[in-house]
Amino acid sequence: MTLWVLGDQLTRTAGPLARANSDERVLMIEAHDFARRHAYHPHKLVSLFSAMRHFRGELREAGYDVAYYEADTFAEGLAAHFGAVPDDTLRVMQPASHGAADRLVDLVEREGGSLDVLDNETFLCSDERFEAFAESEEDGKDGFDHESFYRMMRRETGYLMDGEEPVGGEWNFDDRNQEFPGEEYDPPDPPRFEPDDITEEVIEWVSEEFDDGYENYPYGGAWADPEEFFWPVTRDEAQDALESFVEDRIGEFGPYQDAMLEKEWSLNHALLSVAINLGLLGPAEVVERVIEAYEQRDLPLNSVEGFVRQVIGWREFMRHTYRKDMPGLAEANQLGATEDLPDFYWTGETEMACLSDVIEGVRKRGYSHHIERLMILSNFALVYGAEPQQLNEWFHAAYVDAYHWVTTPNVIEMGSYGSGVFATKPYAASANYVNKMSDHCSGCAYAHTKTMGENACPFNALYWDFLGRNEDRLRDNHRMGLVYNHWDDKDENEREAIADRAEEIRERAADGDL
Repeated sequence: MTLWVLGDQLTRTAGPLARANSDERVLMIEAHDFARRHAYHPHKLVSLFSAMRHFRGELREAGYDVAYYEADTFAEGLAAHFGAVPDDTLRVMQPASHGAADRLVDLVEREGGSLDVLDNETFLCSDERFEAFAESEEDGKDGFDHESFYRMMRRETGYLMDGEEPVGGEWNFDDRNQEFPGEEYDPPDPPRFEPDDITEEVIEWVSEEFDDGYENYPYGGAWADPEEFFWPVTRDEAQDALESFVEDRIGEFGPYQDAMLEKEWSLNHALLSVAINLGLLGPAEVVERVIEAYEQRDLPLNSVEGFVRQVIGWREFMRHTYRKDMPGLAEANQLGATEDLPDFYWTGETEMACLSDVIEGVRKRGYSHHIERLMILSNFALVYGAEPQQLNEWFHAAYVDAYHWVTTPNVIEMGSYGSGVFATKPYAASANYVNKMSDHCSGCAYAHTKTMGENACPFNALYWDFLGRNEDRLRDNHRMGLVYNHWDDKDENEREAIADRAEEIRERAADGDL
């Protein structure tokens, strides 16, 4: 029997490796064609392959017999393994991507082996527990409600609970977590990890193998402009990253988590998603470490709760929404959006300061924080009318922490309002929101206060045009009543002018002149 460790399950603290003997046989396959399916950011490929190779070394040092294959495909790696160990039985944790387990079973059986698929213990909420929740009426909801799910998770884990009640008397502190920092705000520098020889070798290999390896993409692998690689790729580095957040940034994480600053890409964010999504850190350990610090140092509860909600609430909820609603979720497009995603998502070449800055950060680091993802990148695509699948493809390729189980519900549903599974309204906003929560508008070529005219911010006309185009579907939404009251104040001439301006914006964006 052999334990098969996938590239996003690099953990000895959960799953079968946590219970295995140190001399257990382990299989790992580095499948290179899999990495060519999308125009991935180089940092994503480096983080994945370097973490896998470091984990291989950690296992071998601990005494495990590790068979590690660098192959074009999983099929080739499995053929090599079964050539060495005929009729073997493999055990693997359930892959998070839809349909992956069935594909792996088929590949193994073709080689004459068998595959046992075990529960994925890199998440906190089991499939069975979520099914029971979704079929119940806990908190009076139907189960596809994030807030009720989050409260259930708090009760189940006991995190930030005082008996049956939440610590502090409230379940969340969103109203305290939407501040914009003053000029004195000076967040600490984010942790950076110096590439060792293994990582340097992967960096060189990725540069040579993948830069021109994406024939189906207009910019190939060269669309990114990566700065020096700095993400954690070992368990020790991941734990150091966690300590950096707990010691230096958690205190001001809450109030400024929605803020966007041109010169501060990391602010007080945790920057732990890469390590968690690879398995180098577990969700329970990061939450428990933050709560431990809260209890020892009397940290602000709004900061601590906000982080806990992201990990045990939103992350887990996304995973199960994806699991239950695939494959339909990936193709959902309830608003019928058909525009091509503008090329500037790949190049960053736009005069819109907010989009230019955020996209340039993605091109450099494969990262931007959650509000930049939702309220700049997804918001623009939503009001522009971009096809959700093209936006999802871009997110999946562009972000160092992106995997289908997390991008698809976040982008298709939350960002594009594609299916109506859990989002109660589209997250569409005008330039007013961008100006309120960022410093981008002050130096932009476009005027955030104007809807019409050559230098009017494109967000404004697109926002009103979005409301007009989708009025039949959205007007009855109880959360959209106020904005449609404002739409009602506009006469037919103004509405036609808005539609004309929006069409002009789309034409200019398609021509690379926005």
